[in-house]
Amino acid sequence: MVYLDSVTISQRSKIILSDIRFEVNPGEFVFLIGKTGSGKSSLIKVLYGEIFVDQGKGNVVGFDINNLNKNNIHLLRRKIGIVFQDFKLLQDMTIFENMNFVLKATGWRDKNKINERINKVLTLVSIEAPLEKYPFELSGGEQQRVAIARALLNNPKLIIADEPTGNLDPETSESIMGLLKNLNEKGITILMATHDYNMIVKFPGKIFKCEKGEVFEVITKRN
Repeated sequence: MVYLDSVTISQRSKIILSDIRFEVNPGEFVFLIGKTGSGKSSLIKVLYGEIFVDQGKGNVVGFDINNLNKNNIHLLRRKIGIVFQDFKLLQDMTIFENMNFVLKATGWRDKNKINERINKVLTLVSIEAPLEKYPFELSGGEQQRVAIARALLNNPKLIIADEPTGNLDPETSESIMGLLKNLNEKGITILMATHDYNMIVKFPGKIFKCEKGEVFEVITKRN
């Protein structure tokens, strides 16, 4: 699903991470941990084409990251669902309009199929709020569920979640983690960047850590 070999990532001529060897296999739930500024977000941005690599090679859901450009990034992102800490919902659009905007932008035209898909993903994430509500009328947890539903619209092979519980209280964070685990059990590969170690303990998965310019797997002992 994700494969990076000897990859170096730089921003503004400063090396952020070097000689990365990193793999995410189909069906895995993978945590990416590390302190603020350790390079977690930079690594994730490489995976969805926001940052290009300086050295090395890699593949993300079938796309060669060395050959990504402005003309084909949108094709990569159709196969990836992305969830952010601050939700990134369009505040002047209703729940339905947020969903409809994404589907139309990715080539959906049939209104019946659009309505069917929107209802399906919102049911999947257990959103009961009326579709005519705006994001600012929802709680943080509801907004994140809508954001996850949006990420699911095009049946992604991989969901990348960048600190998805960072703005949520502990109880809501746990419910969002439960949702992501449930999606993973349905066969969707999940890569989640987080600094919330309580979630890692409660919801075990494969762990990689960004530290001192390196990325390495953390082997944990569990009873």
